[in-house]
Amino acid sequence: MKSRDHLLRLKRFQVEERRRRVAQIDSMIADFNRMAADLDREIATEEQRSGITDPAHFAYPTYARAAVVRRDNLKRSADELRGQIEEARSHYETAMDELKKAENIDSRDKTERFSEPPRAADMDTYAMARLARA
Repeated sequence: MKSRDHLLRLKRFQVEERRRRVAQIDSMIADFNRMAADLDREIATEEQRSGITDPAHFAYPTYARAAVVRRDNLKRSADELRGQIEEARSHYETAMDELKKAENIDSRDKTERFSEPPRAADMDTYAMARLARA
C-alpha cells in the first residue's frame, strides 16, 4: 500500500513540476514581449528625436541601433520559447494522464478491498483446491 501512495505522490509531484514549467515559460514569453514593446517605443522615440529613421544611414543613433539588436534578440528568444512551451504542455498532459490512471487504479483497489467479504462457498472452493494441490 505504501508503494502505491508513494507512486501517487510522485505522479502528483511530476504534474505540479510540469505545470510550473509551463507557467514559467509562459511568463518568460510575456516578459520578453513586454520588453520588446518597450524597446520599440524607445527606438521610435530616439528616431523621432534624431529625425533619422533609416538604420543604414551613417548618422542613425547608436542607442537605437543597439536597441534594435536587443529587441530582435528578445523576439527570437520568445519564438524559441513558444516551441518549448508546446513540448512542456505535451509533457504536462502526459503526466496528467498518468496521474489519472494511477488514481483510478488506487480508487478501484480501495473499492475492491472494502467490498463485501468473500462468501463461505467461495472460501470452501479455494480451500478444497489448495488441499487438492497439497
